[in-house]
This record gives sequence, structure tokens and C-alpha cells, in this order.
Amino acid sequence: MQLITPVSVQWIANFIGAEIIGNQELQVSGLNEIHKVIPGSLTFVDFEKYYDKSLNSAATVIIINKHLPAPAGKCLLFCADPFSAYVALVKHFSPFTPAIKMIADTARIGEGTIIQPGSFVGNNVSIGSNCLIHANVSIYDGCTIGDNVIIHSGSVLGADAFYFKRRKEREVQYDKLESCGRVIIENDVEIGALCTIDKGVSGDTIIGRGTKLDNHIQVGHGTVIGRNCLIASQVGIAGKTHIEDEVILWGQVGVNKDLTIGKGAVVYAQSGVPASIEGGKVYFGSPVMEAREKMKEASWIRRIPVLWEKLMGNSESIH
Repeated sequence: MQLITPVSVQWIANFIGAEIIGNQELQVSGLNEIHKVIPGSLTFVDFEKYYDKSLNSAATVIIINKHLPAPAGKCLLFCADPFSAYVALVKHFSPFTPAIKMIADTARIGEGTIIQPGSFVGNNVSIGSNCLIHANVSIYDGCTIGDNVIIHSGSVLGADAFYFKRRKEREVQYDKLESCGRVIIENDVEIGALCTIDKGVSGDTIIGRGTKLDNHIQVGHGTVIGRNCLIASQVGIAGKTHIEDEVILWGQVGVNKDLTIGKGAVVYAQSGVPASIEGGKVYFGSPVMEAREKMKEASWIRRIPVLWEKLMGNSESIH
């Protein structure tokens, strides 16, 4: 999330009660999770195995829970609970604004767009021209929708990321990482009924131009789906996944987080994708492998009882 006006490190340190280590004259221009940082970003880290990644990232300011020397040109903000400090900053700079109308006054709606009764359009939403938003669609604050988009009934765009920190010592164990990202739907996309597309934690969830989603699909936070993809019913895509152009995912495919599905890949129904896969190939199974190889494997598995009977018969004849 980029800030409207940069703020000083000193102001942030005072706001979260942190000790400044390093350059005290820096300005913060955005709040971002580690994989979204750019120069000027503030991020946080609270696990030792991620210290090096954070310190060597593009982030300018890092909230951290260990006294370490600040890398050149950077600033560390030391405090006991970086997670809570980061959440406090998100809530300050991206506060929730309750709705008072079904279609917010700050929403921008293009010429020729139809919004059916019962749909909700939140604050600062942008919808392009010649779109059709069917009944009972919910479009949360800050979403951006291009031209010629169709969204069917019951779909929800812009819900919070499913992202929590566990506190085992507490009765209520899960602390929520507040989301301040957006959902961006490019031109000529169609979204089926009862789909859910979560906004990014700090960046954008993007559905590329010409992509078509069937009913009952979950798209996790920060996922980027390319152009002209086809995604069938009941597909679940975890957060921070990159699906390149012209990918086809058939029904009930499950896609893990933090991976890439290459351009033109096809994944058959009821498959599981646990790690990145190359484009231009057809996949099947859980975990997926190239479909031809998986079919051969399945054929051999079906032959096991016959082979076993032959083996046992031969054994009995020998005795």
C-alpha cells in the first residue's frame, strides 16, 4: 500500500513505541509485506529465519524484534511485537469506513454499466463501461473493475486476506494481519456466481484481461491470474500465487500458495498443485505430474491385484 503523503521514520517510531536503529532522517512512502516491498517501503519481521531476507530486501524501513545493526541506507525500528506494530500502522493509514448506502457516493461507475438490485458497491470503487453486475454482488472498498466485465450473483470481491499469526499463550490464539491491498479486475473478464476474490495483504489481487471464472471459485490474497485463463467450478487458489496467461484449471483443482503455473498449462479436474509447474503441458493427479505419465502410473496400479495373484499362484505351485 502506497501512502498518500510520505511520513518520517521518527513519527512512525513514536506512533508504535519503537527504538530507531540507523538513519533517522528517512521517509516511508508505503506499507508492504516482504515480497511486495520497493524502495521507501516499511515492512516487518518477527522470525529469525526471515531476518536476512528482510534486511537484504528493497525495504527502506524494517520493524524488527532483535537488536541488529541497520544495513547501509536503511533504518530498523526495534520493538517487542513487530506484527502488532505493523497492524496498528495499517489500521491508522487504511481505516475501515462504514457504508451508508448500497452504492457509495465515492464509487465511479462507467457509461453503460448496469448494477442489478441488491448489489453493494463500496467506497472508492471504480467500475468501467458496459459492465453487468448481477444481483447481490458485494464489491468492497477500493476495488477496480475494467470495461465489459460480467459478475454473477453472490460473488464477493475484496474480502480480507486469510492471514493470521498464532499466539499459543492466549485463549483467543489467532491475531489477524489487516489487509490494505486491492482487487483489480481487468477488461473483458467474467466472474461466475458465488466466487470469492480476496484483496491483497498490501498489494493487489489481479484477474487478467479476458479471463473467465466459473461458479464457486476462491482466489486468495495477492494472487495474480494472467490473461485469457479458464477456471472451472470449485477451484481453490491460495494466496500469492502467479498463474500465467492462457492457463486452464478444470473443476476442483487445488492450488497451493507462493507458486507459479506457467503459460498455457492445463490441469485436469480434482488435481492438486503443491509447487510450481511449467507451462505448455497437461497435468493430472495429486500431487500433479504430466497427465500421460500419471495415466500410465494409474494403469500399472490397477494391474497390481492381477500381478499379485499371479505371483502368489506361482509361489504356491513351487511349494
